[in-house]
Order: sequence, then structure tokens, then C-alpha cells
Amino acid sequence: MAGKGLSWGQQVKMLPGNFWMANWLEINERLAFFGIRAILPLYMIYSVAENGLELSYTQKGIIYGVWALIQCLVPMVSGAFTDNYGYKKSLYVAYTINFVGYLIWAFIPEMAAASGGGLSANFWFAMLAACTIGLGTAIFKPPAQGTVAQTVKDENSSVGWGIFYWMVNIGGFLAPILAAILRGEHNWKLVFLCAAAVTAFNFIPTIFLYKEPERPASKKSLGQTGKDIVSVFTDARFVIFLAIFSGFWFMFMQLWDLLPNFIDEWVFSRDVAPMFNFMFGWLGDVTLPNGNVKPEMMINIDSFGIILLVLFVTYLSGKFHPMVSLILGMAISLVGFLMSGASNVGWMVALAIFIFAIGEMTCSPKFSEYVGLIAPPDKKALYMGYSNIPFAVGWTVGNLVSGPLYDSMGSRENFARQYLVNTLNMDPVQVAELGKDKVLETMASVMNNGAVPNQEMLDNAIRTLWDAYDPWRVWVVLTCIGLASTIGMLLFYFFTKEKKADTNAVNM
Repeated sequence: MAGKGLSWGQQVKMLPGNFWMANWLEINERLAFFGIRAILPLYMIYSVAENGLELSYTQKGIIYGVWALIQCLVPMVSGAFTDNYGYKKSLYVAYTINFVGYLIWAFIPEMAAASGGGLSANFWFAMLAACTIGLGTAIFKPPAQGTVAQTVKDENSSVGWGIFYWMVNIGGFLAPILAAILRGEHNWKLVFLCAAAVTAFNFIPTIFLYKEPERPASKKSLGQTGKDIVSVFTDARFVIFLAIFSGFWFMFMQLWDLLPNFIDEWVFSRDVAPMFNFMFGWLGDVTLPNGNVKPEMMINIDSFGIILLVLFVTYLSGKFHPMVSLILGMAISLVGFLMSGASNVGWMVALAIFIFAIGEMTCSPKFSEYVGLIAPPDKKALYMGYSNIPFAVGWTVGNLVSGPLYDSMGSRENFARQYLVNTLNMDPVQVAELGKDKVLETMASVMNNGAVPNQEMLDNAIRTLWDAYDPWRVWVVLTCIGLASTIGMLLFYFFTKEKKADTNAVNM
């Protein structure tokens, strides 16, 4: 048994310097990546007057969908590049590509203006930036994770991978906090420039401190590799399992890609602002001028919950069959996800995100564990590599569906324009000419006989739209996908369990 007879401290002492160097590189990469991911949903949607790109939710969904495919599927190929040409070379390529990608994000407004393409140019430059970051991140993953795999032994692999997972979440937790402080209200460019700087810094430890791991001398032929890939997709049980779990990732990624926009537009989070100011206010401003908590800080409750409880939750879930923990975690996540969009009250949304985090940390590790259990002994690495497919499918399809869905059923701007025309009888031409940043203000002003709107008037306008158009329905639709996935996983478990019992009875 791994680690048998060795204390936790003894297992940690066995980890070589290159292990810790890989963790350092990973933290820096996650700081840059999650820093921009925290603000991108807002940056892409905000108006040009607010230094945003003024894209629609449908356009944002398309960008995320293409990004997902590149980032999730390229590692299947880039891993071979790492094995053949070296870990350091892969890292250098990844840093360079990501550095360029962050700079593209930072200077999209200037590049779009120079091209003369207007808002359509914003979309295409954002697509270019997303694809660049997706490619760089995909190339970074194999050497980073491969270094960890090379430096741990059977005796301390659980501890080693546990530390690595912990480091990833620390980076994922700190990044949104730093991004929220750096961006102020609308200074998105500073976040992208800092992400580029952190990425460039990673060259220094990689060049001078990181040691090239040994690579296997023999390689499988292209034909054998192709046969291995085909064998994965002929395993019906594995393929069905991956297809079902795609529904969980469909739901999960909307917590990061869409919920920040929902919180920004609909949620009154002043009730939880004192808590956030107490915990993080000493670092900088974590609230907006209107008193609400910045959306990226609210979403960060997920990472905070994981850091706080993951060891305890994984200990408890270890007492059950992996599939039982997996289904339980999916069910808990389902409740948290639905709650997060069912209310516009800050403390309720904060609680919902925390509940979702409990479900996530209950089921996510068990997914990998179950894949390892059902994989043939000589193909475990191959199966683990292709277990990334549900993430790719869920992330991609989720954004392609949620973008248009939110445009039609959740967008505050679109509802405000409808309300101005249909209820307040404003001229449709005048409404169409309103800038994106002026729509809500105009609605609040018209509702108050032309008065200059204050914050209370704006809040009343938001509540009016909430009651009139029920934007929470978006989360009901998205939750139905997660519910279908959870039910499908439950049926899959009982079917495979019963089939296994029948097989054992025949063999007796």
C-alpha cells in the first residue's frame, strides 16, 4: 500500500526539488490564468464606455465554446510533443503563447479601433485571444503534471498529488482576489498586463532551477497508438460513463462563465459586503461603488470552500464506493447550482456557491478514481488521458447553449429595453439608440418622472425587471441538464452493479 509505514512528514521529505519547482510554476500559471478568467465574463459583456468589449452573451458563449475545445483536446497531442522534444521546451512554448494571449486581451480595444471593425472586431480579437490562451494552457498541462508524475513514488504518490491539487486551488483562490483589487471598477487592462508579467516571470525559475525530467527512450509506433485510441472508444461502458458525466461539467462551468454576469446584473450583495470587507478589505477594494460585492469575489467562495474542507470531505467520501460518492456529489452540486440563480439575495447566492463547492469536492476526485478502477491494467494512463473528454464536451456545449439562452431569458439590458417600449411606452427607435450603459439609467429615470436616478431608483428598476421577467428561469433550464446527468449516473451505477452481480453469480 502506498505510504505504508511512512508518516506524512516522511513522505513529504521524499519529494525532490523538481516536484516543488513544478508546484511553483503551477501556482504562477494559475495566478495568471484564473486572474483573467475571473474578470473575463464581465469584461466581454461590459459596454465600451465601461472599457468593456460590449459583446452579446451569445458571442461570449461561442468564444468560450471554441476555447474549451482547444484547451481540453490539444493536451492529447501536446503530451506527445513533451515526451519527444522535452519538458523545458514545452514550457517555453506554453509561456510564450500565453504571454502573447494575455497581451491580446489587454489591447483588444486599441487593435479593434485600429482595424476599423467596430464591435465585430472586438469579437474576432477576443476569439483570437481565447484560442491563444487555450493553446498555451493546453501545452503547459502535460509537462507540469508529467513532472509531478515523474517525481512521486508509489510510497508518496497520494501525498504528492494531494499537495499539487492543493497548490492549484491556492492559485485559483488568490487569483480572483488579486484581480478584483487590481481592476478597481473598470481597469481590466491592468489585470491582463499583470497576468502577462507573471507568465514571463515563469521563464526565470524554468531556465535556472527546473531540471529536465528523464523521458522514456522507446515510443509506441503511430499505428499502435491509433489502436489504443480505438480501443478506448470501443469500450461502451467507458464511453457511456463519459457521456453521462459531461452533463455535470455542462453545469459546473456555468458557475465560472455565466454566474458572474448574473450576480453583476441581478444580485444585491450588500448584505454580505461586511464579511468580504472584513476578510479581504485590508488588501484593497473588493466591493463596487454601489456597495455590492464584486462578482469575482462571490464566485471565489467555491475555491475557498475547497481549500477549507477538501481534506475532510475527501476523507468522508472515501468511506463509500466511488460511484456512490460521485452521485452524491453531483446531487449536492445540483442543489447549489439551482439555488445560485434562484434568488437575488446576496447571502442566499453565497450559501448556494458554498453548497456547490461541497458537491464539487465530493464528486470530482471520485470521477478520476472510478476511471482508474474500470480501466484495463495496461491502459490506465490512456483512459485517464481521455477522461478529459467530458470536460471538453460539457464546457463547450454548456456555453453554446447558455449564451443564447441568457440573451433571451436573462439579460437585464434586453429586459430593460423591452420594458421601456412595452410598459413605459417609449419610442422604440430612441430605445434602440440608447448606449448599453445608459439603458437601466433611462428606465429608472422614466419610472421617476424624468428625475436623475440615484442608487435606490436603480435598485427599484432592477427589482421591477426581476419580478416582470423572471431571469432565474435560465438556471432552471441549465439545472435540468445537470439533473438528467445525475439521474443517468444513478441508472448507470445500478445497471453496471447488477450486471457485475449477475456475472459473478454465473462464474461461481
